[in-house]
Amino acid sequence: MELLSNYGLFLMKTLTVLISILLIISFIVNSKKSDQSGSIEIKDVNKELDSIEENIKKNILTKSDFKKFIKARKKSNKKLEKKLFVIDFKGNIRASEIVSLRREVSGVILSCKKGDEVLLRLENSGGTVHEHGLAASQLKRIKDKKIPLTICVDKVAASGGYMMACVANKIIASPFAIIGSIGVLAQVPNFNKLLKDKGINFEQHTAGNYKRTVTMFGENTDKDREKLNEQLEDIHVLFKNFITSQRKNVDIEKVATGEYWYGENALSLNLIDEVMTSDEYILAMREKFAITHIKYKPIKTFSDKISKISSSFTNKAIGSLEQKNHDKNIFK
Repeated sequence: MELLSNYGLFLMKTLTVLISILLIISFIVNSKKSDQSGSIEIKDVNKELDSIEENIKKNILTKSDFKKFIKARKKSNKKLEKKLFVIDFKGNIRASEIVSLRREVSGVILSCKKGDEVLLRLENSGGTVHEHGLAASQLKRIKDKKIPLTICVDKVAASGGYMMACVANKIIASPFAIIGSIGVLAQVPNFNKLLKDKGINFEQHTAGNYKRTVTMFGENTDKDREKLNEQLEDIHVLFKNFITSQRKNVDIEKVATGEYWYGENALSLNLIDEVMTSDEYILAMREKFAITHIKYKPIKTFSDKISKISSSFTNKAIGSLEQKNHDKNIFK
């Protein structure tokens, strides 16, 4: 037993040393990378689509027909002068992809010539006001440079997501994309009664009458709630004014109720300009533009990689549970 105990202690010490070494190495590597910027990845979308078409036709056509197809395509191939730059933005509550977006927008502005356009594929259900306001302002830089900007929404552009979308010269959405939710939300649990029941006092000291309005642990007053509602209304007015400045044909009082609509209905309210998927739009532009997808890839630290693995595992687990629950309700 003593031998096993000593062996276990030895293993624990060894493991501790290994973990310490890995942490030191990670710190050194991250320190070296901290002052490095990421890189812009470029993908030729036309070439990718040509390859898909060629591979399929190679398998379904006879050899003679395939040769005719290749010959005809080579004959019809012409150098496309105008470019369509494609950017993707998949948002979260803090619009964290803005780190990449700002670089991508700068890259597009620096590269665009007369006749070039930009397509943003947007998926964003909203979040914090200041983060999404900044994201919308980044997109406005493109429009301010007189570069035509089209935004495609395949799934959702709601709340802060629509704040971004409305900047576009043209908004396209799929038939069942969620559009709108032009409103402002604040919600917070209050544990004051629970703390009192447990005999716990909560103190909060501020300088300035409205440094803090409602709180999670203190006792909220009607005055606090009124001030919070006043702040929410101020933000809502700013939100509405921003939309009307970008889309003058929208009846803002009709749509700024916090409701959302699907693509077809959003079109009738002038929230979007056309019902179409981003894939359909890209195929339609294929013969007119040299389509280039650009993506900024920031340097990933060791902690970023660990976080990504953990997040991926959690998302898969949650997704699996959601699917099982959905199937159970559908097929019971």
